[in-house]
Amino acid sequence: MNKQIFILTACTVIGLAFSHLSAAAANGSLLYHQNCAVCHGENGDGGVGIPLNLPAFLAVASDDYLRTTIRKGRPGRVMPAFPGLSDAQVDAIVAYLRSLSSEAAPVYTDKALQGNVAHGQALFHSHCIACHGEHGEGGAGTGVTFSRPREAPVMAPALNNSGFQAAANDAMLKATLLRGREGTPMPSVKALGLTESDADDLVAYLRTLKKPEAAPDTDRSPVIQFESSYDLEQTLANLKASVVGHNFRVIREQKLEQGLAEPGKENPRAVILYFCDFGFLNSALAIDPRVGLFLPCRVTLLETEHGVVVMSINPKNLSHLFNNTELDKACQKMHDLYSDIMEEATL
Repeated sequence: MNKQIFILTACTVIGLAFSHLSAAAANGSLLYHQNCAVCHGENGDGGVGIPLNLPAFLAVASDDYLRTTIRKGRPGRVMPAFPGLSDAQVDAIVAYLRSLSSEAAPVYTDKALQGNVAHGQALFHSHCIACHGEHGEGGAGTGVTFSRPREAPVMAPALNNSGFQAAANDAMLKATLLRGREGTPMPSVKALGLTESDADDLVAYLRTLKKPEAAPDTDRSPVIQFESSYDLEQTLANLKASVVGHNFRVIREQKLEQGLAEPGKENPRAVILYFCDFGFLNSALAIDPRVGLFLPCRVTLLETEHGVVVMSINPKNLSHLFNNTELDKACQKMHDLYSDIMEEATL
């Protein structure tokens, strides 16, 4: 092969390689904006989710960490798992994230670090629990915050989360401790007056953290449903009385087909009753603003040839759908209230 042909061939290969990388980056950008931007921001500058374009984050987050995070998510927190993405799609998103910073991707070994767990626990309780929680459960809430200024830092991550533990190996944890996280409240161990050996001890303790397994909730049916012993008008009157008796305020009633059928032609035997406890609503929104999609509370009444059916959404299904265990108690409370109200109205 003469020199000119060799140079031409090499340039063609290099050009194809860059073309491939460019296509992957473009695909990654599209996939990011389809799947990630709603939480992490259009440019990776954060929102509901953590900012991903921080140089200090990308400097310590390995590609394997990013891949595993996308695959496994953060169970019980805001970050969902994405099992439906192909390996190529995940790689494209990771490549796009790399384009957000000039920091090179770190490469770590999977070798476990040796540290003093007891000393690491003492250090954790002295320096870390204010943000990460006594048991590594993270900041209060799940990262979704109520009326949080965009420039404010998101909640500290849950270090005992199974998704985090699977994604971050010992070397990455140590690198994070040594560097800290500029642009967030996370300091370096040096800034805390600690040593590299202390970082090893902290990592050893972090590896002992494990979120307690909650008892499986088998009641994930999408609706709560009762059959009424009364006709539609009486059931509706009973329901209003029961709602008020449980310290809720009736907001309005409307035909189920309102806005879907021509005015005056809605089915009169299908009705929705809206009601609310504003104190509870505010506390639920503070846990997770997405709850607003299902508030105010509502019950649907439907009269069929077999009688009147009264139904509502099952609130216990919300924390499962929203990947938010912080909602469990609130959703259990609402499930019990809905059931009591509807049972009282239909007996």
